[in-house]
Amino acid sequence: MLDVALLMANASQLKVVLEQGADFHFYAPVVTLISISLCLQVAVGVLLVFIVRWNLNDEQKQRRLSTMETVATGLVFIIVAVNVFITAFGVRGPNRGD
Repeated sequence: MLDVALLMANASQLKVVLEQGADFHFYAPVVTLISISLCLQVAVGVLLVFIVRWNLNDEQKQRRLSTMETVATGLVFIIVAVNVFITAFGVRGPNRGD
């Protein structure tokens, strides 16, 4: 569920940055970082589906599953690091004069 929340947050951030357009000071880096984060999240999701579907009791698949789990963990770490940089660049919604 946390991955879904992060996926939705990144999609919302991407929408805000695209609405602001090239006037946003860090437009290209933020769009790139958010796109990387979204792609990695989808990749981790697909990887986790494969990990769950395979039989862990089959000794022939245990090494491959272990490798896949290590890769998934590494990708999650990269996703966290990328999102720290996204936050550092400060994506803000447009100011509305209500």
